[in-house]
Amino acid sequence: MSLASNGAIAAKEMAAPAQGGRSNPFLLMPISLFFALLSIAVLRSPGLISSTGIGSAVIVATPLVLATYALMAVVIAGRGTVDLSVGPLIGFINVTLIQLNNSGVIENPIAVFAYALAAGALYQLLFALIVIYVRVQPIIVSLSGYLALTGMNLVILPRPGGVAPQWMSSWGLGTSIFSPVLAILLAATAGWLLFARTSFYNHLRLMGSDERAAYTSGVPITAVRIGAHLISGCFAGLAAICFTALISSGDPSQGTTYTLIAVTALVLGGASLGGGRASAFGSFLGAVNLYLITYVLSTFNFGAVQSFVTNLAYGTILVVSLLLTLAIPFIQRHVRNFSPLLYFVVLGVVSLGIVLHATYNVAPSRAATSDAVVSALPPGPLQPIAPQALYVVPLEVAVASPEEAALAQEATPYVLGAILLAVLAFVLRIAFMAAARRRLAPAVVLVVAALVVLSAYGLSRPTGTTQAPAAPSGQEGSR
Repeated sequence: MSLASNGAIAAKEMAAPAQGGRSNPFLLMPISLFFALLSIAVLRSPGLISSTGIGSAVIVATPLVLATYALMAVVIAGRGTVDLSVGPLIGFINVTLIQLNNSGVIENPIAVFAYALAAGALYQLLFALIVIYVRVQPIIVSLSGYLALTGMNLVILPRPGGVAPQWMSSWGLGTSIFSPVLAILLAATAGWLLFARTSFYNHLRLMGSDERAAYTSGVPITAVRIGAHLISGCFAGLAAICFTALISSGDPSQGTTYTLIAVTALVLGGASLGGGRASAFGSFLGAVNLYLITYVLSTFNFGAVQSFVTNLAYGTILVVSLLLTLAIPFIQRHVRNFSPLLYFVVLGVVSLGIVLHATYNVAPSRAATSDAVVSALPPGPLQPIAPQALYVVPLEVAVASPEEAALAQEATPYVLGAILLAVLAFVLRIAFMAAARRRLAPAVVLVVAALVVLSAYGLSRPTGTTQAPAAPSGQEGSR
């Protein structure tokens, strides 16, 4: 069989959708890490699940998510193209945008968005032309761009300062979930999902997996690589706009930190730095996981070494994630029809129970603890409250009031219904997959599922015995 026919077969397999709901098993790690971090964050600080908490999470995490999207486009293209200059590029667009706005050159929203997208695309176009025609290794070009842009940012704006456009000043407040930053994030994600359904994206994946096979299959290598870099530049421009809205000023050095955390988020999302594999869902989860790591660590007091502990957590989780990817071939052999969506739904139901527990049990307990501490303070000048007095044990169950008990009783059928729906979806999936193999596994699974359902029903029913109310103390001797 010729090399061209091999490339055509690979392209056809890559373009064909996954059958039976099968998808990327590399999403197992980011999904598991996301729900684990979310559960810990909610238990440590229930205020995360609120309008203000989610709003602040959106404004802080959006620049990182978009920076990860910018890396994702060029990483899929292969050749080990990891753009280390994405952070300084975001900083460059930020400081130049602030300077142009203060000079009165760029003020209206259309001009701001056009400049940010054009600046990012032009830089990535120069990047692509050097890699393609000068034939310099991408890692050398990205490192050179990192150093050059870092110096240029300090020349343009020696120190943090300046003011963002007036119409952007309210974007970074984070007091509401629905904001222009959320609209940018949703539009960027929807654009990537639409792009992932095009033939150009299939050519990009094929080129990243095997550039020689893609070339022999008729894929225009040069045009595809240039297009990937242009898409990366546009996402970097959107990330710079959201970063400017977050800090409401210019900062020549803060953008460089996005390089490390964006690469970490990309790897946590299951992307392959060798090319050919990445997904918007995984990259989004990777970026959100890094935000949740920072959020969880902020609930602990590490003193002067807080920032070092955060970097240690980034590195440790990245190394552990890479080591766990060694188990992916084992998962592919034994769980051939792994469904990330079903796995996400099942863990989502479990996390929903934890959120309800943290909202209706832990939060009232913390409020009562704070009131008790305040009432116990001696008269006179207020003294600082010990940190251990402000937090309770994460899994401690407070004594519920009658209103809370009634609310929990009303919510119990809905929680059980959600769990049963998840179990039913899982059982039906396994049953239909194995039906053609004529094995007893589907029957065994159905029996076990029926036992689980009956057990849940039995536990949810009242015991049938009621305890007689105790007589008032004043009436004990009247009988």
